[in-house]
Amino acid sequence: MRKLPALLTALALATTCFCQQRNPRLANASRYEKNGWIYVHLEGSPRDIGYQHGYLLAGEIDDLIRGFKVTLPHSSGKDWAFYRAAVGKLGFWDKIDKEYQEEITGIVEGMKDKGKHYDVTDLVVLNANIELSQYYVPMLEEKAHPGSTAADNKAPGNCSGFIATGSYTADGKIAIGHNNWTDYMDGERWNIIADIVPQTGNHIIMDCLPGLIHSGDDFVVSASGIVITETTITGFKGFDVKGIPEFVRARKAAQYANSIDDFVAIMTAGNNGGYANDWLVGDIKTGEIARLELGLKDRRVWRTADGIYVGSNFPLDEKLIKDETTFDPNDSTSSPNSRRRRWEALTTEYKGKIDAETAKTIEGDSYDELTKAREANRCVIAGRVDTDPKGCPEWSWPPYYPGGTVQAKLTTSDLAKNMQFWAHMGNPNGDDFLAAPFFAAHPEYQWEEKVLHDMKAYPWTLFGGGGQ
Repeated sequence: MRKLPALLTALALATTCFCQQRNPRLANASRYEKNGWIYVHLEGSPRDIGYQHGYLLAGEIDDLIRGFKVTLPHSSGKDWAFYRAAVGKLGFWDKIDKEYQEEITGIVEGMKDKGKHYDVTDLVVLNANIELSQYYVPMLEEKAHPGSTAADNKAPGNCSGFIATGSYTADGKIAIGHNNWTDYMDGERWNIIADIVPQTGNHIIMDCLPGLIHSGDDFVVSASGIVITETTITGFKGFDVKGIPEFVRARKAAQYANSIDDFVAIMTAGNNGGYANDWLVGDIKTGEIARLELGLKDRRVWRTADGIYVGSNFPLDEKLIKDETTFDPNDSTSSPNSRRRRWEALTTEYKGKIDAETAKTIEGDSYDELTKAREANRCVIAGRVDTDPKGCPEWSWPPYYPGGTVQAKLTTSDLAKNMQFWAHMGNPNGDDFLAAPFFAAHPEYQWEEKVLHDMKAYPWTLFGGGGQ
């Protein structure tokens, strides 16, 4: 019996190899699963990269879209048909670079060959789901009800991250880490590691949702030496329907930026305000790091070769806060501000010690600076809202909302040189989310029962570098 898992794995690999021999478009592609993650290697022309993606992840993409069809009407009041129409109305397809049009078309083709039938509009909705549901829709509500609070609190406030260099790290080089906060429905499915070798631009490796051509929570390592992550700006308001979709700019910056200046230039060109973030970016060639706070009308860049930038969904620029957000920097009980205080304490505690191992500890931290105790709530770095009786009102998450930290990633300059990063599926504090007892305790969320499942905490696992 002990040999059965190994035999099944061998059979799956043999089947994959057989399919690749029969289908030349899959010749350079591969897939394997480890500790809750699905790792895919994609290589070739844009259309072939897309085809490989769609073929190897057809079941997962189909499952994710089915999940969004259940949750989007609850979270945004709009269904999948609305978003398909919005993509056409906004002319999103024409705003996508030809290279990425080809990649999306390839995804559709690959899925079709696995018996999953969608079109390019479905895939654009999937890639743009955050900026459409949480920026475009609130903008429509604001126009329909001027001066109301209709557009408040829709912009996501998810994720905890840092980037450090110089005297803040153990070796004086860059270290970067990020954990992803989101709804547990998509969070349990945010388990793809895409290792992409395109015909043009840089080899990149990133985490993502299945079907996305960009990371989505934006943790990227590039062969150019650029490392990228971000945390969103809580309570952001603003969207330019004429701008370039954020997911297009994010993928282009990941693939083509060779410096921090390149990254800033690509992200700000045609900025539509969608998915407004504090981007944390580093260049391992120079040891310099930067924080790009990118709103719609306002933006600011901080840069240093000796320091640390942290993110927990709080903006810093006073003008941006006043002009473009409903964020309250003085609310000590909010998740962003509580985590900011914890970041400040951790920065002092770990100065000069930050490396891959301490970064794992930091990204899994569950100490609440308000209560001075270990907690499972909205106020800690690796937070949970499904156990929080207050919920997270600044993001319109009600009490015990099934959302919080779903996974984490980190890398260092030395690892990034080899295109490697550590990844942890599930909450990095070690907590499991178990669906059955959750629904029993909180029947108000049973509408999500068909698409929300257990989310176990797996061990940290090293990915990339051409190996498994």
